[in-house]
Amino acid sequence: MARSHITTHVLDTAAGKPADGVAASLWSLRDGGWDQIGEGTTDGDGRISSLGPEELLPGIYRIDFATGDYFAATATDTFFPSVSLTFTLANPEQHYHVPLLLSPFAYSTYRGS
Repeated sequence: MARSHITTHVLDTAAGKPADGVAASLWSLRDGGWDQIGEGTTDGDGRISSLGPEELLPGIYRIDFATGDYFAATATDTFFPSVSLTFTLANPEQHYHVPLLLSPFAYSTYRGS
């Protein structure tokens, strides 16, 4: 499969390395409800390049990250058992990269390239 329209990258900022093994699911808001359209798990570089379809229509999308499971695997307490990032895909001609910078008690994100 070629690279999906939406990709992600998770960095464990507390450990100072990519977050390997974070499960994520991609959702699309259609007709007032959320439909799951893809899923994946971060690789050793913290990336998921095949999260969903290669082409998507403009709309509202969400990535849900299973951060609690990731931290539990290393016996690390966390305040956030999951992280959901909701965003607008406005231009179907562009690739959308949605990174997550993660620590046990904080997270941030941005529109990547």
